[in-house]
Amino acid sequence: MKTYNSTRALRAAAIGIALAAAGTNARADVKDYEFQLVDKTVKKGEAVISVRLVHKPDGKPVPDAVIFAKRLDMAPDGMESMKTTIDAMPSTEPGVYKFKAAVTMEGGWQLSLGAKVQGETGTVESKLVIKATP
Repeated sequence: MKTYNSTRALRAAAIGIALAAAGTNARADVKDYEFQLVDKTVKKGEAVISVRLVHKPDGKPVPDAVIFAKRLDMAPDGMESMKTTIDAMPSTEPGVYKFKAAVTMEGGWQLSLGAKVQGETGTVESKLVIKATP
């Protein structure tokens, strides 16, 4: 009788551990993340572009992502080959990523980003359109 109860207890513990492990291993899909522009317009010249990375299901900001790809070009105005320099800047707000760019012309600019979110597999990719004004 004792062996039966011990076996049942061990089996119940194993099931509990397996369920707990399955809950902690469940991760969001990279499609559950998106970059959003903080401001949709910038002034022509030296511009600071701020984007927020959010987890879409709960709307929470995602800090500490590693942004490894960034490009700013005029693809929205049919001039994809017209690109400019873009450099990462420090940010004090969690989940907000800032970039300094030389916005040389008025019009539509496309910010393309690629990032890795800690604990997730895959890449969060985004193309955001910014309007440069005089």
